[in-house]
Amino acid sequence: MSTAMDIHEVLEHLPHRYPFLLIDRVLEVVPNERIVALKNVTINEPFFPGHYPHHPVMPGVLVVEAMAQASGILSFKTMGKLPSDDSVYYFVGIDNARFKRPVGPGDQLILKAAVTMNKRGMWKFSCTAEVDGQIAAEAELICTLKTK
Repeated sequence: MSTAMDIHEVLEHLPHRYPFLLIDRVLEVVPNERIVALKNVTINEPFFPGHYPHHPVMPGVLVVEAMAQASGILSFKTMGKLPSDDSVYYFVGIDNARFKRPVGPGDQLILKAAVTMNKRGMWKFSCTAEVDGQIAAEAELICTLKTK
């Protein structure tokens, strides 16, 4: 099963909101396998005025966070759940993060995540962030859902 998600469905599957919501749309999601999502990077992003004002670059940590948010949607779709007030989806680890090219205003960030492990509530994903078919960043992310 492969489905796309508009912003309204993205908002149902993530607790994040502006200015920290970093997914605009999901192009494809196959539960327990993979997701392809996108983030339109605009000059209006709140981090650009302070992150190299004369050469705006999206902070690498936010590129990783965008990959994590895509992974979160994939997890929730796989579990058949929505985020709730009684649980939090946490980062547990970031391994092998590499940044290959800067991401700037006007770029469309294509976020890809694939499930590589799902055991006892621990999820591991192999992720990439691409711009114009080139890898901008890659990482292995580990996450878990915890009850408050």
